[in-house]
Amino acid sequence: MRLVETLMDVRAFLFRFMLASAGWVVLLFSTSVPASSQWLKYPTPGIPRTADGKPNLAAPTPKTADGKPDLSGIWMRDDGKHFFDLGVDLKPEEVPALPWAKKLSQEREDALHRDDPLASCMPAGVPRVDTDGPFKIVQTPGEVIVLHETTATSTFRQIFTDGRPLPKDPQPTWLGYSVGTWEGNTLKVETIGFNDRGWLDTEKGHPQTEALHVTERFRRPDFGHLEIGYTIDDPKAYSHPWSGTLKVHLMPDTELLEMTCENAKDAPHMVGK
Repeated sequence: MRLVETLMDVRAFLFRFMLASAGWVVLLFSTSVPASSQWLKYPTPGIPRTADGKPNLAAPTPKTADGKPDLSGIWMRDDGKHFFDLGVDLKPEEVPALPWAKKLSQEREDALHRDDPLASCMPAGVPRVDTDGPFKIVQTPGEVIVLHETTATSTFRQIFTDGRPLPKDPQPTWLGYSVGTWEGNTLKVETIGFNDRGWLDTEKGHPQTEALHVTERFRRPDFGHLEIGYTIDDPKAYSHPWSGTLKVHLMPDTELLEMTCENAKDAPHMVGK
């Protein structure tokens, strides 16, 4: 698994090399190291372990005091496929881009993704941010907080689970406004209020508009694994909603690192048309 992760990270590094200046390459190279070497190892309290002291990732799903699955932990995507193409699990025609959106995606590929917001230190949107670097979930009775160590700049999400509705006219932001409700053992998260500057992925450069509505479903089948189903509903960019599933795994006995990107000042040196 570590070899697969390393190969995917190397691919991500080489791809971002086309996006970034030499100064940012140094920064990105540090993110290509397997996550286990990011931080001094320190045993995470409460993690079930095997007889030899290793984390038992196949142990049962932990529960909160009220009986709901506890999603807390530090997580990392299993591979980089969805970072490059959010529709990687679908046939090309199953990502129903409207003509203008399809044309824009092709223009972004032709320009070697020079205008990718990540290359200017802007945050990745939703669900793209979960396909990038490690993220930490902190679960409380009325709110789920997600802290992200990304290749741009560390950022966070607030998912309100206190029963509030989605706002009627939210201020457009990079990560939107999120509310969550429990459907059995699955946390359903709905997010609106995005700006139109974000990209859904990197290689394909799928666009989004302010009409974007993302629905995510977080499910923890056992202690060490998390599945995030997502549905993209953006009627101004796609003729109908489309979906996929991102699989992530627990990163025990480690911690997030601060990530600060300063690449915005190097835009004149980027490659591309």
